[in-house]
Amino acid sequence: MHISQMIAGITLDRQNSLPLYRQLYAEIRKAILAGRMLPGMQLPPSREFCQSLNISRQTVLNAYDQLLAEGYLRGSVGQGTFVNEELPALADRSKAMVSSASPKPVMDRISKRGQQHIDPRGSTRFHQGNARAFRVSMPDLDLFPFDIWARLEARHCRHPKGQLGYGDPAGHLVLRELLAVYLKAARGVNCAPEQILITSGSQQALYLLSTMLLDPGDKAVVEYPCYRGTTAALHAAQADICAVPVDDEGMDVIYAAAHYPDAKIAVVTPSHQMPLGMTMSLQRRMALLEWAKSNAVWIVEDDYDSEYRFGSSPLASLQSLDTQQSVIYVGTLSKVLFPGLRLGYLVLPEKLLEPMVQAKAVIDKHTSIMPQLTLADFIAEGHFGRHIKRTRKVYAERQASLVTCLEKELEDELVCGAQDGGLDLAVYFKQTYDEERIIEAGQKIGLELRGLGHYADVPGKLSRPAVSPGGLLLGFASLTCAEIERSVSKLATLFKAAR
Repeated sequence: MHISQMIAGITLDRQNSLPLYRQLYAEIRKAILAGRMLPGMQLPPSREFCQSLNISRQTVLNAYDQLLAEGYLRGSVGQGTFVNEELPALADRSKAMVSSASPKPVMDRISKRGQQHIDPRGSTRFHQGNARAFRVSMPDLDLFPFDIWARLEARHCRHPKGQLGYGDPAGHLVLRELLAVYLKAARGVNCAPEQILITSGSQQALYLLSTMLLDPGDKAVVEYPCYRGTTAALHAAQADICAVPVDDEGMDVIYAAAHYPDAKIAVVTPSHQMPLGMTMSLQRRMALLEWAKSNAVWIVEDDYDSEYRFGSSPLASLQSLDTQQSVIYVGTLSKVLFPGLRLGYLVLPEKLLEPMVQAKAVIDKHTSIMPQLTLADFIAEGHFGRHIKRTRKVYAERQASLVTCLEKELEDELVCGAQDGGLDLAVYFKQTYDEERIIEAGQKIGLELRGLGHYADVPGKLSRPAVSPGGLLLGFASLTCAEIERSVSKLATLFKAAR
């Protein structure tokens, strides 16, 4: 390439906020990588370059210095500047590669284990955009005392006291001590602070357990239908997912024991089944613990929203009945505080603590320390308990409002499921409707609907035909009673049009 051609091919934009020397650097680098400037080619002297492009000589020198530092150019004073001969002839090499073989698709270059993480059968959703009726599992952020939280967090920023370096992979000890006291009082959980492992949300907890307790092909029992975050984690671990039906008493333990005697793990939501909302009976809980004892099954108790039980005190946990250290308790603070906090925890049997802490350290060293420090103060100063008490009352009123509105406007179309607590309410179709069409129609009028079929789409082995309990899961916690009334009216209009 002639020098004049080399310079003519370079374009600089003086209106761009990027400095001219960075633009020149990028243009020369691009020409080298594209093979338009070959190894050994001499570049124009800086004076000639600056005159041709009408830029300062210092701009050219700065661009050359950056390219020299990164190894694209070589040169010395008085000898000139050249494209580094040690660079391969990229253009020629790429042509040879294209002619000899087609590049592999990207998916073929991702490991089989990695492909499990992105397989749509194991996917989990996340909220997008502003909250709308009836977004599921969403607390009302307007009820959270962010002013208090900000004050507590600022205090640690002003006086870090050496706490903001790398920390214990298990989590901030003071927070674990406070959680142990809280869990014992509120949920009957039997544990020492040392048995608690702080995680980046309950999703990381489920992923850790799936990875550490299962080999590819091991059987993992789940409820049918169930939380998609659970099946996503198990699918990523290449587990053989075995769905077991639920009824008014929770998961059918006899069915699970008869069909999957060699299961390694069972994930359950005994206090408030996700998504249908029933509570596992005491008889089923005892049968589940006996099966775990006899067959060496790990029971994972996902206690995702037990703080919100309406009309009675929160139930004692399944873990509180366990005498064999078979139950692993999973908790989250996303529903009680706010989802963006990303704080969860595991209460582990003593024999699992060391390996799980080591695995946590491999994944991310430890969960972010500042939220842990702030939460510890939030609990210690009584704000946590007051916030739960306040929101429990508000959410109970909102659930009652939703039920009343549904019975008034959609009595012929929907029947309400269990109403013991939580942030969401399962409703079932009285007539045959296409869930997807209902959801799409809802989007057009500003409603965010989630079909129960979403939770029945379980990858892996099914213990029964994959028939969805047709209906919707309606989130109500983030809506005022007035918003609930307006949104149910919209929903009624939608169903009338769908008949």
